[in-house]
Amino acid sequence: MEKIIIEDIVPILVIMILGYICGKVTFFDDDQRQGLNKVVLNIALPAALFISIVKASREMLASDLTLTIISIVGIVGMFMLSFFLCRLIFHHTIQEAAVCALIAGSPTIGFLGFAVLDPIYGATASTDLVIGIVSIVVNAITIPIGYYLINVGQQKSLAKAGKSATATAGAGTPATSDAKVPVDEKSTTDKKAEILATSSNKGKAHHAISNPNVAAVVNALKQPVVWAPLLAVVFVLLGIKVPDELDPTFDLIAKANSGLAVLAAGLALSTVKFSFSVETWWNTFFRLVLTPAVFLGAGLLFGMGGDVDKLSMLVMAVALPPAFSGIIISSRYNIYVREGASSVAVSTVAFAVTCILWIWLVPVVVGMV
Repeated sequence: MEKIIIEDIVPILVIMILGYICGKVTFFDDDQRQGLNKVVLNIALPAALFISIVKASREMLASDLTLTIISIVGIVGMFMLSFFLCRLIFHHTIQEAAVCALIAGSPTIGFLGFAVLDPIYGATASTDLVIGIVSIVVNAITIPIGYYLINVGQQKSLAKAGKSATATAGAGTPATSDAKVPVDEKSTTDKKAEILATSSNKGKAHHAISNPNVAAVVNALKQPVVWAPLLAVVFVLLGIKVPDELDPTFDLIAKANSGLAVLAAGLALSTVKFSFSVETWWNTFFRLVLTPAVFLGAGLLFGMGGDVDKLSMLVMAVALPPAFSGIIISSRYNIYVREGASSVAVSTVAFAVTCILWIWLVPVVVGMV
């Protein structure tokens, strides 16, 4: 456990603090910070997600259907629960709640999965299986869902802004067709924030999609961080193998993604006032305590208690700190930055305690039942 804290948790905190300091001393201006986020979100992260998924196989997915089904239903279910609770309890917009779900509802399995599980359980086939399945669900299902929800929320914001502009014009104030609409329905601090759901036709013939749900899906699928993991899943299902000779290239990009993502999280945190609010603690509890508890119960209910190690691996895989992809999306589009960055920082520190808790608790609970 000491090795995990020193070699995995401490480096995350150090790089995040470095990013925070760089932001506070204005080492990066707004354009440079957004450029860094764009590199991570559009290049490094999609490549890392693609290679982490494409190394799996159809046989792996079929080898343990119980594990696969629990992972899919459980992760997507907790993701959506986080979304709806964020809307219901904290009264956030759709796009804010979507980013909240990407943070509180998704573990950073691609970055910390092997780093945490291998030292505890060994580099076994079971460890690879658990990490592979959870990684596919998080990266190929919840990220596209999150982008879709962000698009839906922004489409509604644009429609609302359009109605307001029309009403204002009717009252005697000229309305313009290219009025600026913020990413969020609430005020933002980042002048460089982008609107995800809109695009320019740049002078070419363009036919707008009238159905907002279809438009949200199309806009989401245009993002590399969405289509790259989906393409990797298609490769896995079709049995297409990526040549091993390409591994060093993808591995280099993946390593760049991890460091840049954590640095960008620190930069995002530097732009807002750090929050120890009820919402930050709730997100931390949801990510590190409630989610693994639900998976422990589901695993026992569906007969995984016979393999304590595999059940413990699954619980630990979903008990990891928030996925850094969520805070990168948050910072890039200036959505839920304060709460999101604070939740990532607090959860990463708190994981040093909850990790020990779940290692001890799972065998105890299995022994009781």
